Amino acid sequence: MSETEKIASEITDFGKRLYERNYICATEGNLSARLSDGRIMITPSGANKGYLKQSDIVICDIDGNVLEGEREPSSEIKLHLAAYKHRPDIIAVCHAHPVYATAFAVAGRALSKSVLPEIVSTLGAVPLVEYAPPGSARIAENLRSSLDRYDAFLLRSHGVVTLGKSCEEAFNRMESVERFANILFLAERAGGAGLLSEKETIHLLELAKREDILSEIEFGG
Repeated sequence: MSETEKIASEITDFGKRLYERNYICATEGNLSARLSDGRIMITPSGANKGYLKQSDIVICDIDGNVLEGEREPSSEIKLHLAAYKHRPDIIAVCHAHPVYATAFAVAGRALSKSVLPEIVSTLGAVPLVEYAPPGSARIAENLRSSLDRYDAFLLRSHGVVTLGKSCEEAFNRMESVERFANILFLAERAGGAGLLSEKETIHLLELAKREDILSEIEFGG
């Protein structure tokens, strides 16, 4: 199996998982991956990601010019290309609209409370990126200021973006963000979410080598 066949298979597989997990519906969401030669494989525009075929996947260069494929690339391609250009370590980008995380994005709230050790020690936090029209160059510009420090983002009034060194890692981070949002939402309605202390938060960030974001996290006394 060639590299392009393998990655196309992964993109269609994780597109199906996003759909089945109710992280996207209808033609929402998009996935992409960077090939070893620098080309980008991305889901097509206007397609239900739960029913993609490998032949639907579009191949572009790093500037978004279509090299292979019969369909138009995702309308969010600018967002994906900004991530790849800014983060040479990133191999995959996932964008979806999971319900609870997107609800926080619509409410204008970052997922920055230190409540779950697993989240603090992996993602650190999930910042809120200011609103820009979907598919616009401005959404990519708004994202750039946080790309160095984070691997998951809430897009205000829009959805969630996650990055990974594989399609699986990008998908797993999407799941983690949604679980975090779901638990925080329920905890706040159950009497309030208890925050980890500053000492506990610092320890977790040290493990993740993310000490630089301590000032952006809300911790307890």
